Amino acid sequence: MSKWLLSVMLALMVIVPSITHAESGISLVDSSAQIYFPSALTFSITAESPNNIVKLRLHYQVDSMNYAKVTDEGWPEFTPSTKVKTQWVWDMRKASLPVGAAVTYWWTIEDVTGNILTTQKQKISFDDLRHQWKSATSGQLNIYWYQGSQSFADQLLAAGGDTLQKLAQDTGVHLEKPVSIYIYASSNDLHSAMIFPQEWSGGFSYYAYGIIAIGIPTSDLDWGKSALAHELGHMVTHQITFSPYGAVLPFWLDEGLAMYAQGEPDSYLESVLVKGIAQHNLISVRSLASPFSAIPAEAYLSYAESQSIVTFLIQNYGGDKVLELLNLFKVGNTYDDALLHVYGFDQDGLDALWQQYVTGQTPSQSKENSMWAQICVLQEVY
Repeated sequence: MSKWLLSVMLALMVIVPSITHAESGISLVDSSAQIYFPSALTFSITAESPNNIVKLRLHYQVDSMNYAKVTDEGWPEFTPSTKVKTQWVWDMRKASLPVGAAVTYWWTIEDVTGNILTTQKQKISFDDLRHQWKSATSGQLNIYWYQGSQSFADQLLAAGGDTLQKLAQDTGVHLEKPVSIYIYASSNDLHSAMIFPQEWSGGFSYYAYGIIAIGIPTSDLDWGKSALAHELGHMVTHQITFSPYGAVLPFWLDEGLAMYAQGEPDSYLESVLVKGIAQHNLISVRSLASPFSAIPAEAYLSYAESQSIVTFLIQNYGGDKVLELLNLFKVGNTYDDALLHVYGFDQDGLDALWQQYVTGQTPSQSKENSMWAQICVLQEVY
């Protein structure tokens, strides 16, 4: 059986239960939406009128964080007639949706005399119908999984809750909106849910949608807890700083807070940081504000330094200042201006103070930890 045929068989239809009439005489006979995950979302319509129908327009809105409600449109092809049946296909290769994203849609129908019927709004969730999902909820976290026991999901939920509590206690940051977490049983399953997956990716965060998707085998629960903590750290940070100004965070702060959310520093990263100190090869804070290098050795050092920098700020100046810093980024402050306002030093000043601090620390015993090789492939999608 082909993947295409399987997708068709799994397609979900949302159908208007009865004909909708307008005073103009235009009638909506049928409206539906079909999911072909992850490649397409197809909207179908059948309408009638005493006069030729000449225009059909689909309106749709995606449920995501946005200060201005954006309505997109689709114009299906059809031949004008008193009865038309057609469809419009949202090709996810052009603009994809994450698993679980909600879409509200409606139609405008117009006949040759200028009469117009606007249909009622309907809602559909772009679900991955290839799996039999189970669900559980704790606070603002909703988890969906299809492989593993209830205990497997409960432990992930508990770990997520602990992460949120730690961040709230240590820094004051907190979730502003609920988060849906989709747990795939493997990285291969996760990649099959993407249109253009990067094979080294182990997880994705879709900030605007409040959705996290991670591939966590039941045999690797400890890594899963750490990966979820990392992604929740990012999710909290980006919810807090979401604004019409399009807040951009320095990478050392964004990744540093996510690493801090995971808990104690990874032993391998500690050894990378110790080596960087010993070789006088540390990357400056100002350089760490930009995207990290794709070269593994430099990337490891960037993550290790970022976690250390954030820990330095929290331990020496208090967690409440981290929230104050994020709020300044939210309203459009530059990196240096925000730091000067909160701490009294810019990125160069932070670099000097942090390097003085970290070179005086006693390194703990280091050993390579393969877990980090998986954590570093998590991705965040804006």
